[in-house]
Amino acid sequence: MRPMAGSEERLVCPRCATDHPTTERFCSACHMPLVYPEALGAEDPPVSTLQEHARKIKRQYTEGEPVRVAWGQNQAEAEFIQSLLLEEGVPSFLRRAPGFDVPDFLAAGPREVLVPASGVATAREVLLQSEIVTDAPASTGVDRPLRLLAGVLGAFVIVALLAWIGSMLAS
Repeated sequence: MRPMAGSEERLVCPRCATDHPTTERFCSACHMPLVYPEALGAEDPPVSTLQEHARKIKRQYTEGEPVRVAWGQNQAEAEFIQSLLLEEGVPSFLRRAPGFDVPDFLAAGPREVLVPASGVATAREVLLQSEIVTDAPASTGVDRPLRLLAGVLGAFVIVALLAWIGSMLAS
C-alpha cells in the first residue's frame, strides 16, 4: 500500500509504532516489517465467536420445529456433531437426553442434537456422509419396554433354573 499524495513519506512499525524513513524495511527495535501508516487503520474489527457462527448459518435451514437428528454419548461428541452441521450451514442445539440424572454442570450423559425441521434433510445427509448415523430408521422408543421385559423374564428364568438345580443337588 502506497502513501496517499500529499502525505509525508514514512513507515511505521506495526508492533511498537516507531516512525522510520522509507529507506528502512524492518524496525530496528523489534525487527518487524514496516508498513505505511494508512495500513494500520485498515484492519477490520475482531469478530466474536457468536458472529462467526451466525455468518455460517443459512437462512433456509432455520424454520420449523426442532427435530432430533443425532445424539452424542457425551457433551464433547455432541458438540463435534454440531460443528459438522454448522460447516454446512445447518443451525443446531443440544438438549440433555431424558432419563439421565446427572447434574447440569457435568459434561457426562448423552445429549440429543436438534435442528429446525427445514434443515433435517441436509443434516441427515451430512451425518450419513460422515458415518455418524446409519441409514436405518430412527427407533420410536416402543422397543425399550419390550427389551426391559425380555431382560427381566430372562433373569427370572435363570434364577429359577439355578434354584431348581441347587435343590436337585441338595437332595
